[in-house]
Amino acid sequence: MNEINAHLAAIQQEIGKEFSNSPSPFAHWLKPIVRSAEAGALIFEYRIRKDMTNPMQVLHGGVSAGIIDDVIGATVFTMNLSHHYTTINNYIDYFAPAHEGDIIEARSSVVKRGKQIINLQCELWLPIKNRLIVRGYSNMIRLE
Repeated sequence: MNEINAHLAAIQQEIGKEFSNSPSPFAHWLKPIVRSAEAGALIFEYRIRKDMTNPMQVLHGGVSAGIIDDVIGATVFTMNLSHHYTTINNYIDYFAPAHEGDIIEARSSVVKRGKQIINLQCELWLPIKNRLIVRGYSNMIRLE
């Protein structure tokens, strides 16, 4: 199996299961379920727990941002590029709340891939209401 398939296959093996193969301790805390995995695009599912909420009892904005950053990093991993990449910025819009017990989906995709920077987006959806709750864009820069 070539390396391109190996990185993607590691995630695809976990479709329908909790993503336990992640090198990210934060991802283990988030406990995502892999729903779909393609090169440059992922769908992960999360159940909102009490420890993911703010004092208003809705999904904490920092947790939303963390989900987006983590999924975007995993998305770059699926592309099996020859260099490592790191986040240089996040831009996040918050549209609607999610509550404890809600199941949300994080859907990522590559917007534009340049020589040094990859721009990606990740949207958090509340599928039961077909509602976009958060959209984030991030630039990742190639590390030498």
